Amino acid sequence: MKIPFWLSAVAVAVPPLVLAGVGMTHPTDLTAQSAEYWRNLHIGILPVFPLLGFAPWLLARASGARRGVLWPVGVLGFLYAAFYTALDVLAGIGAGGLRLDDMGMAVGTLYGLGDSLGLIGSIALVAAAIVASITVFRRAGVGALPGALFVIIGSLLFLDDHIFFPVGVVGQLMLAIGWIALLVALHRSAPTADPSAAPSADSRGATVA
Repeated sequence: MKIPFWLSAVAVAVPPLVLAGVGMTHPTDLTAQSAEYWRNLHIGILPVFPLLGFAPWLLARASGARRGVLWPVGVLGFLYAAFYTALDVLAGIGAGGLRLDDMGMAVGTLYGLGDSLGLIGSIALVAAAIVASITVFRRAGVGALPGALFVIIGSLLFLDDHIFFPVGVVGQLMLAIGWIALLVALHRSAPTADPSAAPSADSRGATVA
């Protein structure tokens, strides 16, 4: 089943755009004053972070990649979703809740656990983005290079800066732009039907009077 272009564009662009918007309001530091918003913010985007891992698989699928590529990209996306969610829960929701309840001594432990697990997820996302970009390049050629560059750089910025303003926000915007650009490259490279190549009545075996 072929997914419509507009639906694919929404699926790959909306999650990073939402995260970019949230990142612009993300507190730089977790303090007693920012703790409640820090916690609530991470609760709100809990279902959004995993959606970033869907884009590489969708692009690989749209490029016609075989199962030997689709499965690894899907697994990498799953690993990202699982391990980065741990970071969101521990360093976001958990740490914010503890600081809000004046239990700041435990925050460092949650940060350490969250960062270690989140790093695994972030690396998986970078790998998925690279593989997906290669599959699109093999299908669309040099037209895929701008999008691939944006996607890879965006995922690398996410690796260290998450969605913090300004670098993390820029990274999310680059992901949104890059995925759309790769979709456009695939769309332009798709073969189009040539009306002049339609078979004539004679070639279909019709009898000419």
